[in-house]
Amino acid sequence: MMRSRRPLRTTLLTLIAVAAVLATGAYSPIFAQEPITDFRRPPVQTRQFGDMAEGPYNSLVIQNANVLPGHGGPSVGIYDIRIEGNEITQMRRFDPYTPEEEWEHLTGDRVIDARGMYVMPGMINLHLHLRTEPLPLDYVYYLQLATGVTTVGPAPDRGLDEAMTDAGRTARNEMLAPRQYPLWGWGSGLSGYSRAQLEDPAMATEIAEAMVAAGGKQFYLNGLCWNRELFGAAARAIDAAGGITAVHVQPNSLAEVNAVIAAEEGVTMIVHHYGYAESALDRTVPDYPRDYDYFDENERFRQAGKVWEEVGRNPETKKRLLGEIVDRLVKSGVVMQPNRATYEANRNVLAAMGWPWHEKYTHQAMWDMHLPNPRSHAVFHYDWTSDDEYYWSYMYNLWGELIYEFNNRGGTVVFGTDDNYQWSTGGFGNVRELQLMRETGMHALEVLETANWNSAKLLGVGDRLGLVREGYLADLLIVDGNPAENLKYLYPFGDIKKREDHSMYRTRGIVYTIKDGVVVDNAKVMEEVARMVAESKANAAPDIVNTPFLPVPEWMAHPPGEGQGDGGQN
Repeated sequence: MMRSRRPLRTTLLTLIAVAAVLATGAYSPIFAQEPITDFRRPPVQTRQFGDMAEGPYNSLVIQNANVLPGHGGPSVGIYDIRIEGNEITQMRRFDPYTPEEEWEHLTGDRVIDARGMYVMPGMINLHLHLRTEPLPLDYVYYLQLATGVTTVGPAPDRGLDEAMTDAGRTARNEMLAPRQYPLWGWGSGLSGYSRAQLEDPAMATEIAEAMVAAGGKQFYLNGLCWNRELFGAAARAIDAAGGITAVHVQPNSLAEVNAVIAAEEGVTMIVHHYGYAESALDRTVPDYPRDYDYFDENERFRQAGKVWEEVGRNPETKKRLLGEIVDRLVKSGVVMQPNRATYEANRNVLAAMGWPWHEKYTHQAMWDMHLPNPRSHAVFHYDWTSDDEYYWSYMYNLWGELIYEFNNRGGTVVFGTDDNYQWSTGGFGNVRELQLMRETGMHALEVLETANWNSAKLLGVGDRLGLVREGYLADLLIVDGNPAENLKYLYPFGDIKKREDHSMYRTRGIVYTIKDGVVVDNAKVMEEVARMVAESKANAAPDIVNTPFLPVPEWMAHPPGEGQGDGGQN
C-alpha cells in the first residue's frame, strides 16, 4: 500500500517553513526550477519532430481501440478516444452486439484507426541512466519512447542542472523525449551547507524542505546508509516536505541499514535486490571473505548473489525471508522497485552479450561502456565463473519468490530498469523488465499495473497519469496485439505469430507512442536509432567480447603461401 499523503494543514505549514528558510538566506538553490509538469491544459501548439512525431492537436481521435485501463484490469472493450491538446476529453464505448455500420465514430483533426490494436497507458520508468558522452542523449530518449515509456526518472549522469533543464523542456514538448522526474541525492541542488550540517539529523527538515522547494521530487538516500539515525531523519523529512525517497541499500553499510530497517525508518521505496536476503540472516552482515573490498566490483557482485543462496539453503532463514521479512515490509508501507533487467547478465553473461538487438540497435558508445573493465562501474564480467552464474540464477528464483509474496500480501511493486548497464540496452530493458516480473509469478495484468498506475501513484500523479480515462493526460501506447496476452508485443519488432495458412509473420510492436498528445511514429524512430548506431559502428575495432564471433578476414583465412604447394619450403 502507498503511504498516505500529508493533510492540507501539514502541507501549508511546510510551505510556510520553506518560505521562512528562503527569507533567511540559509541556503541558495543552484538553479531555480519551474514545475516539471503543469497539469492544466496549455494552449495547443502543434510541433513536428522531423518525420518521427507530430502534435499535440486541437483534436486527435483514436478509433476502434481495445482499451487496457492500466489499473490491473483486463480489456474493457472497444472505444473511440478523443484527445484535445494533451488531455483525454472523451471516450465512447461501442456495444459489440450493435452492427459496426451503426457505430457513430468520433472525428477530429487527425484520426488514427486502431482496429485490432490495444491502447494502454504510457509506462513510467522510475529509474534509468542516461550515461554520458559520447552516447547521444536523443538515442536514449528515442529508445524509451519506442518501447512505451512516456515518463522517466533519470539519474543526473550529465549533471543535475542539465537533468532539470531537460525536465522543463520535455514538459513543454520542446524536445522529443519522455517527461522527467530526475533523481536527486541528499543535499543536491543546494549550496551553502557544510558537510557537518548535511550529516546532522537535526538539520534534516530544513534540508529536505529546501530541496523540494528547489524542484526535487525523487530523492535517493544511498549515501546515508552508514548512519541509521540520519537515514531515518532524512526519509521522514522528505516525506513530510512532499517528496519521495528511495534507497539502493549499500552492501558496505548493512550493519546499519538493511532492507527492513530502511523500510521501518520510513524510506518510500527500495530499489534493486540489496538488503532483503541479508535481513533474514542470523547475523547483521553477510559472511564476507576476509579480504573483501567493497570497491572491487567483481567480488562485490559475486557476494551479492551468494548471500541469497546461503539464506535459501537454510530452511529457517528462507522461511524468515518469505514470512516475517515480507510481512514487516508490507506493514511498513515501503514500495519495491526491483530493476531485474539490469542484473540479468549475471546469470548468463554470454546470452546478454549476444542479445539479437546489439548489432543494429546498441550504440557503439554504449557497447564500449559494457566492456569488462575493473576501473568502471558495473562492468565486472571478467573472472565471472559458472559458479557465479549459478549463484545468480538461484538468487533470481528466490528474489522472484520474495517479490511474488510481497505483491500477493498487499505490497506495492513499481517499475524501473536501471538501464543502461550490464549489457542491458535501454528500451529493450523495459520489455525485459516486464518479462522478468512475469517470471516471478505475478499475473501479466499485475505486471503492467506496476508500470502504469502503481508508478503514477508513487509519484503523486495518479490522478492524471497511469490510466486510460477521461480527464487524464494523453500518455498512451497503441500496440499491435494485447500486451496482457504477450508482453513481447511491446518490443519494436513485436513477436512471431502464425497465420491460418501456417505462414509466419511478426506483429508491429508499439505502433504509436503518444506523450502529452504528441504522436510518435515508432517505426520512424527506430529507423533513426538504427541510423545513429550504424554511424557509430562505422570504424569500430574488434574487442575482447566480439572478436571470436566476427567473420574472419580473407587474408587471415588464406594467408600468403597457403594452398600453393609447399610455399617454397623443402
